[in-house]
Amino acid sequence: MKKIKVGIVGGSGYTGIELLRLLAQHPKAEIVTITGRKDAGTHVAKMFPNLRGRLDLTFCDPSEAPLDQCDVVFFATPHGVAMSMARELTAKGVKVIDLAADFRIKDTEVFSKWYKMEHSCPDLLAKAVYGQPETMREQMKKADILGMAGCYPTTIELGLMPLLKLHSAEKDIVNLNVSIIADSKSGISGAGRKADVSLICAEAADNFKAYGVGGHRHEPEMVQQLSEFAGEKVPLTFIPHLLPTIRGIFSTIYVRLTEKGTGVDFQSLYENAYRDEPFVDVLPTGSLPETRSVRGSNMVRIALYRKEPDLLVILVVEDNLVKGSAGQSVQAMNLLMGLPESTGLDQIALMP
Repeated sequence: MKKIKVGIVGGSGYTGIELLRLLAQHPKAEIVTITGRKDAGTHVAKMFPNLRGRLDLTFCDPSEAPLDQCDVVFFATPHGVAMSMARELTAKGVKVIDLAADFRIKDTEVFSKWYKMEHSCPDLLAKAVYGQPETMREQMKKADILGMAGCYPTTIELGLMPLLKLHSAEKDIVNLNVSIIADSKSGISGAGRKADVSLICAEAADNFKAYGVGGHRHEPEMVQQLSEFAGEKVPLTFIPHLLPTIRGIFSTIYVRLTEKGTGVDFQSLYENAYRDEPFVDVLPTGSLPETRSVRGSNMVRIALYRKEPDLLVILVVEDNLVKGSAGQSVQAMNLLMGLPESTGLDQIALMP
């Protein structure tokens, strides 16, 4: 099989550098172009010295990049960029993988409310597929455009999928008269590579805070997908927090069960649901996942606890830049191109 020609739009951010790191080691991928309007003319290794000797590429302006000659183009850009270029690329047979939110939310009014912009190609949005291999695998294989799942949503949706699908099949497992609560913490890299006073060391180190308590733009994405799993509207309370670390997400999810639900063996349910998934690890009973156990890897680790007969606590960890973003996107590329999903993604987590 010939190598997959890959382009990256917006390669100078944290997800961009993570895409570069993973794709530079991918045995079936060749990065042919990378764009960065402000960094045009800069050699990749000058900006990211960890890639010295691995990539001989220079950032170029998007208008000059041979994106239409690629098999796959990743958009590691702010919201709104991918939808401005997707029509032209897909018309030329290029697969589009968007790491931002342009193709995640199906309701254009909801998208406009949360992202403060009108969707410029609702016809393409209707054809796009949500990018989450464990829950959308078959649909993703046939897609021209993938709107990749967000970092927080990946932990919460994978943490709840087996439970909500059981609820859909058997009815009356989860008490949806009360909200499911997702208490999530992320490393600072989740905010992106930008000049922001709240993200400098003196502000973020030795500190821990909540944000987006009044409403966060990942909420509609999660409610959309969770409701699809459950077969009915799922009430969700989502509270994100900023950790004084660079990488990692830890989501603690609280679910109230019905009387029928209290009789379910959730450990077996989750082990069976994810038995064949290369990047979801259901830990043994009594385990406590840690963010360092997934750092630099494409793995999600899940542990389950019954704190009360009707209260299920689900603990989920991931690296927000890998499984929460770039790694999951490379996994999606593998699916699109007919490769084993784990190709180029077998990195073991970094410890300590």
